[in-house]
Amino acid sequence: MSEQPGLAVPALTGVHAAIVCPMAEDAGIHFDDLVRHARTVGRTAGISGFLVNGHAGEGHLLSPEEKRRVLEAVRGAIGRHHHISAGVSAEATHAACHEAEAAAAAGADSVLVFPPSHWFRGVDADCVVAHHRAVAAAAGLPVVLYRAPLSWGALSYGPDLIARLLEVDGVAAIKEGSWDVAAYEEVWRLVKDRAPWVSVLASGDEHLMACFQVGTDGSQVSLAAVFPDLVCDLHAAAQAGDWVRARALHDRVHPLAAAIYRRAPAHLATARLKAGLKLLGRIASDRMKPPGRSLDAGERAALAGVLRAP
Repeated sequence: MSEQPGLAVPALTGVHAAIVCPMAEDAGIHFDDLVRHARTVGRTAGISGFLVNGHAGEGHLLSPEEKRRVLEAVRGAIGRHHHISAGVSAEATHAACHEAEAAAAAGADSVLVFPPSHWFRGVDADCVVAHHRAVAAAAGLPVVLYRAPLSWGALSYGPDLIARLLEVDGVAAIKEGSWDVAAYEEVWRLVKDRAPWVSVLASGDEHLMACFQVGTDGSQVSLAAVFPDLVCDLHAAAQAGDWVRARALHDRVHPLAAAIYRRAPAHLATARLKAGLKLLGRIASDRMKPPGRSLDAGERAALAGVLRAP
């Protein structure tokens, strides 16, 4: 495959924070907290962009109207200073296309296409490609592919399917979230061989340094919504080849990432992100969108202990 001049999207590089969506006590969106959260992250030197309505933002639980209002609020909070990727998570292709069109109208700069959850039992590769092609055409924006964790089975696209998706017009980046360094390297090498203009964004919060050592165009992670300075500093050290500093920063990042993502049960990761932000005084409520639940007292105390660690 020959390089396609002009397809690269420079803004889809660097550190992009996958932000949360604060909820009020009635489980509606707490827009004051959302705006404050976005502005705080955006003021961090090194933050290049945001992921809105992703997994950390509970986008899969929001109505189309809520997704639109969240995106408009974040765009209003940060202006045009940062790139915004909007998560698209609808199950049906026509609904995903409508969601992508709405995201473009609300101020998104790109769309991140999540695999419909019903694909967990398996799906024909032609259907996956057709879904992405339709969403890309509807959005009229650059598309970010999502490589889900390997543990998600059929929802985690294999190399052959990724190679086909790289040929979809408009694909500009891949959020590589396989949560496996060897799998990350396989995708990194594949993309840079087949479509070097496509950005590979590391998404394994616990092993960012290892991914950065393999090679990276940036990172799109929810850890950057809570500790943006640490993630940006780690990325900067890696870009400079300062692996002594990178290791020191990784030693600070790892226990925080492990406390949020590795501790069982895994489905509480977003609840831990919100609890961490509340403990740090950055949002007022750590309420989750039902059927999600907030941390209990014991879980909150365990997280607080990690946040207090030097």
